[in-house]
Amino acid sequence: MKLYSYYRSSASYRVRIALNLKNLPYDYVPIHLLRSGGEQLHLDYRKLNPDALVPTLVDGDVVLRQSLAIIEYLDETHPEPSLLPRAPADRAYVRAVAQQIASDIHPLDNLRVIKYLVEEAGVGDEIKRNWYRHWIEAGFRSLETQLSAEPRVGKLVLGDEPTVADLCLVPQVFNAHRSHIDMQPYPTIQRIYDYACTLDAFARAAPGVQPDAQ
Repeated sequence: MKLYSYYRSSASYRVRIALNLKNLPYDYVPIHLLRSGGEQLHLDYRKLNPDALVPTLVDGDVVLRQSLAIIEYLDETHPEPSLLPRAPADRAYVRAVAQQIASDIHPLDNLRVIKYLVEEAGVGDEIKRNWYRHWIEAGFRSLETQLSAEPRVGKLVLGDEPTVADLCLVPQVFNAHRSHIDMQPYPTIQRIYDYACTLDAFARAAPGVQPDAQ
């Protein structure tokens, strides 16, 4: 398997955790999102991923894009340990948390959105920072309210075993820390993040230990 990844990409981070949890070896192919005008925009990579996004996973003749689709593919082709619970209600619950982060919070703070705000809309640094902070904090307020009242929460989003929800939560909290967002209002989210980061699969997926980390 080959994973085309950028060390600070949240979506790539999710997939790296999944590969580690499944103990699947893979070749790491760095795609730097800022260098040389953005390596994801180069023609050779766009042939592989026309969206010019990371990650892309190549498994033999199979080319996969979109992190949640890749994670479900890995879960179906390598079922143990499962990243989706068996019970339909629990499965819907972890999918909802994952999608809340991956679909509602993360896209609004994605690099190409921020780049558009700066280069096309002409916003300054303060507005850019406020935009980034606003959408993470709005999403975290809702997520904290849900998780703090959820009896299924344990050390992680569902009990004590990692699911796709944790794979989405950890990279988003990493981004919040990197942006100096105060996490005190979100103690449940922070507690889950802190525990997950003690697990080997999460630690080995962290941005700072990737081959292209700077």
